Amino acid sequence: MTPTFIRLSEQSATITPTWVRLAELLAAVLFILALKGLSSPKTARRGNLLGAAGAAIATAVVFFYGQEYYGGPVKHLPQILIAIAIGSIIGWVAARRVQMTQMPQMVALFNGVGGGAAAVISVIEFLAVESESIPILTATIFTVVVGSVSFTGSLLTFAKLQELMTSRPVVIPLGRFITIGVAVATVATAVLLIVNPTNTLLWLLLGLSLVLGILLVLPVGGADVPIVISLLNAFTGLSVAASGYVLGNVLLIVAGTLVGASGTLLTRMMAQAMGRPLTNTLFGAFTAKASTSTASAEDRPVKSASPEDVAIMLGYARKVIIVPGYGLAVAQAQNTIRELVELLVAKGIEVDYAIHPVAGRMPGHMNVLLAEANVPYEQLKEMDEINPEFPSTDVALVVGANDVVNPAARDDKTAPIYGMPILNVDQAQQVVFLKRSMRPGFAGIENEVLFDPKTSLLFGDAKDSLTKVVNSLKTL
Repeated sequence: MTPTFIRLSEQSATITPTWVRLAELLAAVLFILALKGLSSPKTARRGNLLGAAGAAIATAVVFFYGQEYYGGPVKHLPQILIAIAIGSIIGWVAARRVQMTQMPQMVALFNGVGGGAAAVISVIEFLAVESESIPILTATIFTVVVGSVSFTGSLLTFAKLQELMTSRPVVIPLGRFITIGVAVATVATAVLLIVNPTNTLLWLLLGLSLVLGILLVLPVGGADVPIVISLLNAFTGLSVAASGYVLGNVLLIVAGTLVGASGTLLTRMMAQAMGRPLTNTLFGAFTAKASTSTASAEDRPVKSASPEDVAIMLGYARKVIIVPGYGLAVAQAQNTIRELVELLVAKGIEVDYAIHPVAGRMPGHMNVLLAEANVPYEQLKEMDEINPEFPSTDVALVVGANDVVNPAARDDKTAPIYGMPILNVDQAQQVVFLKRSMRPGFAGIENEVLFDPKTSLLFGDAKDSLTKVVNSLKTL
């Protein structure tokens, strides 16, 4: 078979200019430093900038080395520049306009685009190049499968987070067997494609992979969605690394491997934080039993409180723990909660923030939100560190969190969050919930702490409620 054109990977490494190797090394180092920076809220901004610089260098190397490699101008240069301009504008506008509460959706969407791009590149490589190399053909097919699964899975995750569809698990009739069947058919088609590379089998494989991505994410819901985002991010990294091998691009291999490895580690850590294996997250809905609870929240009494009541409880406490959640992000009340904490600290009250690993809609959501309000990092305490302190806490103030403080995770085996470690706010002397309504959390189940006699509920927008509490606290 005669290739239509020659891959960079099929050329001798000795022809690569020194400046290209040095630029690739610099970009790779920047990617590694970026990951290191993103491991802490204090250095996350710098890490993001380092990663962006590495990506810019990588793009420039491909662009200018392409002209040198082919001995002339890059073909289709106007189309390439137009595509770069369109992508840059979309990325800039999205980054400027996206709200903190919509960040998980944007991460899911961009991750899907990355996986889809890797799959498209591999499809083009397969169609344009007739290669007899089994390793390259295998990597091409791997990228098509994993990139396609990441693409459709990420789009479905976006739809769940954006509430374009229900966020609860969707279990279709015989869904377990259909998913297994599609997965087996995908693997079988991939093997046949390696043995007999034909365009027909390629399109069949692409279709099966796209469907498989949907089937894997449909039964996932509630608090498990952040874990799936991390898993799909790892998938995209692996597909990018494989496409780098196909194209002979070292930087794609490095970047994809870093994303794949970090995404895999994060997925594992989050699954551990949820207290159950990843298989339960992905397939638990197929075996979950319906909850036997029949009483609705509207039928059960709760104790309401006014902003003045909450201010008195906080103002005369010795120790307060703040539990931030998604509702805090929705209300954009991070600056107001910081002002409240500063007032309490000025009165000599001990105050800490309790951060659950999966609070919000993505890993580190609360850390980023509070860092945006210049909350001292020392005040943020992880779950394992803060849980022993709840019994000695006078007031636990829960702002927009629900599932991460729900005792059903400990006590109700039928609950979709059963087994997930939670923040033990029910062990505090008094509990105050700031909520818009009695609507359940993202997992769709009631929280028994809301009906505890020692719990008070302050209804309304979190920012408005906190502002009133702050004003009342100033008068004490």
